[in-house]
Amino acid sequence: MLIGVDLDEIHVDIPFVENGEGGFGREDERDDTVGLVSNDDGKHELGEEEDVGIEGDSAHPAARAQPSPSTLPRVGTSGRPQVIRPREAVYLGPAIITACDTQNSSRSPKTPIGMVEERLHIAMLPWLAFGHMIPFLHLAVALATAGLRVSFLSTPRNIQRLPKIPPHLTSLITFIQLPLPRVDGLPDQAEATVDLPTDEVPLLKIAYDLLQNSVKKFLAEESPDYVIHDFLQYWAAAAARDMGVQSIFFSVYSAATLAFFGPPEALTEDGRRKLRPTPESLTSPPDWLPSGSTVAFRRREAEVFYSAAFTMNSSGITDIDRFRLVVESCTAVAIRTCPEYEGEYLEIVRRLYRKPVIPVGLILPSPLAASGEEGDDRWARVIRWLDAQTPMSVVFVSFGSEYKMERRELHELAHGLELANVPFLWVLRRPSWCNGSDEEALPAGFIDRTKGRGTLCFGWAPQLEILAHPSIGGSLFHSGWGSIIESLRHGHALVVLPCMVDQSLNARLLVEKGIAVEVERQGDGSFTRDGIVKALDMAMVSGQGEELRTKTRKMATLFADQELDDKYVREFVDYLLKAVDTN
Repeated sequence: MLIGVDLDEIHVDIPFVENGEGGFGREDERDDTVGLVSNDDGKHELGEEEDVGIEGDSAHPAARAQPSPSTLPRVGTSGRPQVIRPREAVYLGPAIITACDTQNSSRSPKTPIGMVEERLHIAMLPWLAFGHMIPFLHLAVALATAGLRVSFLSTPRNIQRLPKIPPHLTSLITFIQLPLPRVDGLPDQAEATVDLPTDEVPLLKIAYDLLQNSVKKFLAEESPDYVIHDFLQYWAAAAARDMGVQSIFFSVYSAATLAFFGPPEALTEDGRRKLRPTPESLTSPPDWLPSGSTVAFRRREAEVFYSAAFTMNSSGITDIDRFRLVVESCTAVAIRTCPEYEGEYLEIVRRLYRKPVIPVGLILPSPLAASGEEGDDRWARVIRWLDAQTPMSVVFVSFGSEYKMERRELHELAHGLELANVPFLWVLRRPSWCNGSDEEALPAGFIDRTKGRGTLCFGWAPQLEILAHPSIGGSLFHSGWGSIIESLRHGHALVVLPCMVDQSLNARLLVEKGIAVEVERQGDGSFTRDGIVKALDMAMVSGQGEELRTKTRKMATLFADQELDDKYVREFVDYLLKAVDTN
């Protein structure tokens, strides 16, 4: 597929946005043409007219060497993109679907999925965080497997760092690279939250908001049937509506999290004055949650979240206003969940939002093609170590890449793992405050003292493969919703140490259901090594934790139910087909 996009053909009003150090000019006033040329992975590379000089992240095995822009065909700037859809037979269960090779054939409204002549076309627009892009990618794979055509919009370096999609779906999933506008203070290579310290993320939001122009250009040229977008793009629904495209907000957060924040009117300025005037107002479950619910923030968590989400940042709009406007303006809401896990909360969201709310299932992740191809001695050593352990005895420790632990936190965690009588596999990234080797981030002597009982890996890890290993019996992690799904599908005992955003609310619900132990924190939000030891002992060793371990093993029957997951994806696709026929 060959796409040439002239970013100056369509203009949208982008206001000047100021931060504390001065104003940012209009970044849409550029004369860039993006030439996108498909490679064997279905990804699109920059043509000669736009060379941003971004290379893949060598620390991640999915970042493969890409063709040099100078070797790619020149893309013209004549206007409308040329779209060539190859004809390819794809087996999708009982039907053989033939990809259409024309843009103009019409789809019969009564034609069932799997027999469509012109595929339903979905544009996907995730926020620039891997905890969002990866679930969006898994949903893209699920929709393509069901026979839909997907365009996945993100920035060049992020697309390079995504895992490869299954080869048989490369004709159905197209990656569209949108060069990120330059913003004063934002490093050139920073295209995702993982690339930045927390206090610089608002700069990324400013740059992302400036992509409105190129997104609207894409919608005008490609005319997808739907835009499925994230919670920060408050402008996406209006851009879609202007182009006659329906918009769906896809929540990578749980239904319980959405329910906690309530209806959009509760998040307006007047609503906040009445219901959410202070951080303390986030420390108790709101009246609309089920009786007995414990889903709420603790005091220190509430203070941190309120400051981050309810107060103004340099992007010119609060995160809670972004979220409110997305919920208000979208056509429907799709949630990564299933009623069997949190049906009460799902029904509450439906009542609060008063628009279609569709569970799309847990979108069970499977290792995508690039995730397990590193093939170096490091992972061979880790697998040999896991193979030598007793089944269900090892706790997997990982806090992802988004939360940056301070030195004291990381050292307390390390001392807790050392003191606990539990074998562990700890995957971590070298923190920014460590100027030496990876090992220098750890307490002195830690590796020698835990040798044999524990093993460490720095950098990227094939988490799905690790969690599936029979020696893994528990997970010590941040209780992000995606990681909960990945762990519970294997029936692991859960030890949760929430760190940011929705993780605290997820942790409360897990504990409420009796399927997790939460590490105790002090009033100032800190945790201790003794708290780590106590939680690990309860979840992995003691007789008191046997009921919890039994419940998590039972929960695996739900979280690993591929047929149930497929059912919810089919129902979502049915909704998409019916809704597009009525508009």
